[in-house]
Amino acid sequence: MFAGHFGVAAAVKSNTPEVPIWALLVSTQLYDIVFIPLQAAGIESLEGTGYGNAWIQAFYSHSLIGSLMLAIAVGLLGSWRWGRRGGLALALVTFSHWILDLIVHRPDLPVWPGNVGNLPLMGLGLWTYPTASLIVEVCLLTVGAVMYNRYTWRKNGPLHRARGIVAGAAMTVFLFGTLLVSLL
Repeated sequence: MFAGHFGVAAAVKSNTPEVPIWALLVSTQLYDIVFIPLQAAGIESLEGTGYGNAWIQAFYSHSLIGSLMLAIAVGLLGSWRWGRRGGLALALVTFSHWILDLIVHRPDLPVWPGNVGNLPLMGLGLWTYPTASLIVEVCLLTVGAVMYNRYTWRKNGPLHRARGIVAGAAMTVFLFGTLLVSLL
């Protein structure tokens, strides 16, 4: 799941207008952003390509405890900038990435960073059912797009309805565009 994470961010934006959409979009993908330099350094790896065919060895960026610590750090930074409610929203959006990954990943998510203790890896493996996984992802994107569109229409009011329509349409194209990219 790649695009579905963005759907969560778009949906949350509708209820947290104080947090800019860019902050929500970055926070929902933060674990993958952290993964990139770790992969480049050879610390983490990704094998396989195509929708749901990847085996990810992300023992630091996607560990349960590491994910919680990063979500708390994002929440604290967000609270400093956008208040308590904004910080909580950012922390929850950040951690939602791990929850969604738990649902779709094969067992490749460790509890502790570096898989200290060599505990069993977690993952429910929805990716092994590509159609079901795609349906869940499309549902997340649809909910995110609908909620974001409703937010932009409310925010811009009747005098600036066109601005709200354009913003909502742009987000919808972005959301479903990321899905198309992940399917290629």
